Amino acid sequence: MNKISYLFAAMMVAAIGSGVSPVTINTAQAQEAAADASKQLTVRAEMGKPLAEIQELLNAKQYPQAVEKINALEALDKKTPYEIFAIDRMRAVVASSTNDSAMMAQSFDKMIQTDFLKDPEKLRLIEAMAGTFFNEKKYDLAKAWAQRYLAKDNSNQGMHNLMARAYYLENDYAGTIKVLTAVIAEDDKAKRNPSQENLRLLAGSYQQIKDNNGYALVLERMLELYPQKEYWGDLLYRIEHRPGFAERLRLDLYRLLLVTDSLDDASQYVEMTELALLAGLPIEAKAAIDAGYAANMLGNGKEGAKHKQLRDRTYKQAADDLKNLDAGEASAKASKTGIGMVNIGYNYVLNGQFDKGIGLIEQGIAKGGLKSVDEAKLHLGMAYLHAGNREKAKEVFKTIQGNDGAADMGRLWLLVPAKTASK
Repeated sequence: MNKISYLFAAMMVAAIGSGVSPVTINTAQAQEAAADASKQLTVRAEMGKPLAEIQELLNAKQYPQAVEKINALEALDKKTPYEIFAIDRMRAVVASSTNDSAMMAQSFDKMIQTDFLKDPEKLRLIEAMAGTFFNEKKYDLAKAWAQRYLAKDNSNQGMHNLMARAYYLENDYAGTIKVLTAVIAEDDKAKRNPSQENLRLLAGSYQQIKDNNGYALVLERMLELYPQKEYWGDLLYRIEHRPGFAERLRLDLYRLLLVTDSLDDASQYVEMTELALLAGLPIEAKAAIDAGYAANMLGNGKEGAKHKQLRDRTYKQAADDLKNLDAGEASAKASKTGIGMVNIGYNYVLNGQFDKGIGLIEQGIAKGGLKSVDEAKLHLGMAYLHAGNREKAKEVFKTIQGNDGAADMGRLWLLVPAKTASK
């Protein structure tokens, strides 16, 4: 299974998107924002005329001339707080209209410090500045304004998302992980699904710092909430290459690849068929080689004759095995260990005799002497899935404690759609 993770670039493009749309301010919006305060306060007569002239210049989009008059007014002494606010408001209009983010930030900051805006209006200005700086790729400033917003209202998901993306685009993957982990924890607390974009960004951040365990856990969550075939191959590849993975579970790995339609090479179908035959499960080997032929992976090319020989041998063993199941059961029960009972029990399950097969597996586990109790429990849980008893399978999988890969695969079986898992 020489597979590499090819999802990373696509994840990042989908997660980051085209940016956060900045909020702009115009004269009408600014006047409305200060409406309540302006009812109580007045502009002195000597300020009224120049402010009106500035307004006309703004309406005519004569911004340099407007700035000149704004600067002249700002230089006057003894301005009232509301007059200062009005001047800053007009400067903000110029800044927004001319895409001068530094001027806009300065104006907004001074306006926010006053009592002439309500708290929600102040938050909108802060949000506007965070979005504007993000779009300009000034990520430090975007984060500073986003943090300023979250200090007042920590529930804004947009600001959290902006923070995470700003960290990521600065190559601060630990910062991205910290922000998104907190966001997803809040999602879980509120019993809402984390967004696919946030999960993709979190997965990409773990991948950047080469945290394979973190990456795999996020992929599991994505499979649970936003299943895509491509995730399966990537995730199973990582489980196979984790330290401690038991080679005896290779057939189990192929079982998941087969049921999720993730086998993509003729050699994989051949190897699964041969492993199933070695395990004494020719009916499963038959299913594997049939799937390879159905996918047009087997039976053609220079290896076509070998594929046919393997299929003929598999078909014969499957027919013979069906005739000898009962004899195999008697031999397994007479054994001193439960290994044979677990194996023959799973064979009964594959042949559609669920109750009998599950009973034998459970008896074999109880009898003991197994090479791996966790592996036997994995197969018992899979047997319950074949029988359509998902709750019992979940109960069994939770008892698997080892780190050889069996517990990982038990969790993954529960992510396979019920109808598919019971085939």
